[in-house]
This record gives sequence, C-alpha cells and structure tokens, in this order.
Amino acid sequence: MLKGPQPTGRPPGWLKEEKIMTTLETAPGTPVAEPTPQEQGAALLGQIAGYMAVRTVEMGIRSGLIRFVADNPGSTANEIADRMDLDDLYVSVWCRGGFGAGILDRQGDGFVLAPHMATLLLDETSPAFMGGLFPLVRQPEMFDRFAANLDSGARLWWDDTSPDWIDSVKGASKPFNTRLIPGGLSQIEGLAERLHLGGRIVDTACGAGQGLIKLAQSFPQCDIVGVDGDQHSIDQARAEVRDAGLADRVTLVCSPLEDMVLDTPAALIINNLSMHECRDIDAVTERIKAALEPGGWFVISDFPFPSTDEGLRTVPGRVMSGVQFFEAQIDDQLLPRVAYDLLLDKHGFTGLGSFPMTPMHAVTYARTPG
Repeated sequence: MLKGPQPTGRPPGWLKEEKIMTTLETAPGTPVAEPTPQEQGAALLGQIAGYMAVRTVEMGIRSGLIRFVADNPGSTANEIADRMDLDDLYVSVWCRGGFGAGILDRQGDGFVLAPHMATLLLDETSPAFMGGLFPLVRQPEMFDRFAANLDSGARLWWDDTSPDWIDSVKGASKPFNTRLIPGGLSQIEGLAERLHLGGRIVDTACGAGQGLIKLAQSFPQCDIVGVDGDQHSIDQARAEVRDAGLADRVTLVCSPLEDMVLDTPAALIINNLSMHECRDIDAVTERIKAALEPGGWFVISDFPFPSTDEGLRTVPGRVMSGVQFFEAQIDDQLLPRVAYDLLLDKHGFTGLGSFPMTPMHAVTYARTPG
C-alpha cells in the first residue's frame, strides 16, 4: 500500500470526477421479497458466529495452536496443552471452537487441520494464503480508531500507524504479490516476451520490498526499481533486498509518486494495492506514462470494489467494505475495477485489458502508444 507525505485532503468532488464510478455510489439492485423476522435474526446470528470464528482463528495463529496441530496431527486437547505449556481447559475450549469454525476436524480423540487449512492459514508462499487477514482485521487501526473518531473524522497516515499494523499489512498483502508475479503478469499478451529481452521494471509504492524481490527473481534479465514515498519503507526494502542477495539488481528511490522522475524509460511499471491511495491519481498516471518506453505496460493490481448493491452483499464485497474503514481514515476509498479503465483511457493509454485473480484481486493493464 502506498505510503508518503501526510495527506492534505483531496479536492472537492474528486469521488465523482469524470463519471468514474465510485465507492460512494453503487448501482441499485433488484428488489427482493421482504424477509421474515426469523430470517433476519438468523442472518444476524450468522454475523456473530463469523466474529467468533475470526477471533478463534486469529488466536490460533497468534498463539501457535494452529501451527502445532499442523505439525502434530491427531493430538488431543490435553496433549496440545501439555506440549505447549498451556491450560488444559482453555485449549479444549479453543479446539471445540476451531472445530465449530471449520478449521479443525476430529481424528479419533484428537484433532487435525481441516483440508487445505495448512495452506490457507500457514503457507505464506502460497497464492491462496489467507492467514494474514486475521491479524489485520484485529488491529485497532481497522475499526477501533474509526469508531473513536466517528464524530471528528480525524485522519491519519501510514507514519501514524503502529508497527503491528505495518507487519499485518505486509502479511495480508503478500499473496497479492505472489499471484501477480510472475503468474498474473504472464497472462498479459506480449509482456513476458518483452521482459525476456531485458529492460527496466518499476514497482511503484513498493513498500517493504516483497514485490521487488519477486520481480528480480522472476525476471533476471531486467533491472528493478522500487519507488515509495515513505523513507522507513525504503529502508526496510533495502534491507530485504540486501538479505536476498539482490542489491546489485535493485535500485530504490524515495519519492511521492506525484513527483516521480526516472532517468531510463521502463518496459513495465506496476502498482500493487496502492493506486487507490494516490493523493492525485491523475498526476501519478501522467508520471507513470512519461516514465514508460513507447509501447510500455502499466499494470494495476488492486481490490475490485463492488459497483453494485448486489456486489456489496457478497462475501468478498463485505470484506472489502471492511477494508474501507481503514481507507477512509487515510482519506481515500477502494475503487471499482472499471474506474481504472476510465482512468487509463482518459490519459491516452491503449490496449486496455483486465482479468480477475481472485474475487478480491483484479488486474488492469494498458500500454503507452507504440
């Protein structure tokens, strides 16, 4: 996610500019029959059950209980408690809660992880990894600070957030990089062939450098540049790149994207999970266009926020609506995917295309005129 100088607020009307569909306006849905009180009560009870499950999973990740069950399948609650030096009763309560939440199955008198849960909750290298979301939604920056400032609307920026929040964002965003690089990029016709010839790839809003490392490893013929407006993130990325043995292939630049200037045109510029946070999205788009070689690609990887009322009530839509509570505090909102088509067309890009990676991850791409 993009980091940079403290925001000064966006110009009036930015959410409705140029008829770009925004997150404050979703298309009305088809009317449905009025639900009964019993149906509404069941729906609310389901929301409470979901909250209980989130707390159970997050506790299991944080305490190491899920990891222990993965490494020691079939262990009973008492065996888990003894081996981990935890309270017997508390562990038995957690195991029942985990079974009820569907993350544990029974095996004799003991417990095992339910199918695929080891990958989904523990394997940070998997494109399907979801374990980073549970610590993220429990951080105060997501809901608590929003509620505390509901009257004032006080904003914050990334340098006001806690280290735990930054670490949680890093964990939750990792699978977006894993899916995009190289698999997502390989779906763009002609891009892999161009990168095979070498050239420059720029990761804008590179954060702590996860994407930079993936790019350098996936495209060894290319030189990689990371740009971010937050010096702490650049310092962290520099350490990560050095530890990966890639310092000779990766250049880091601390600059707001609105001011970005590159000395060599790029074959590819990507933005992962940050385009919606630009203080001036038009200025950033123009900077990116100017930094690309003729025919160069710009790839936006982001949340595809629903553009309809029906979409808001899907499970992905509800999760992304939760993300909006944090985004509002930094004075932006996630955008519908189609907003990027309109943005790129407005700035003269050609060959627009897009594809979904997951229900909560979409890729939009286009090229500069050749």
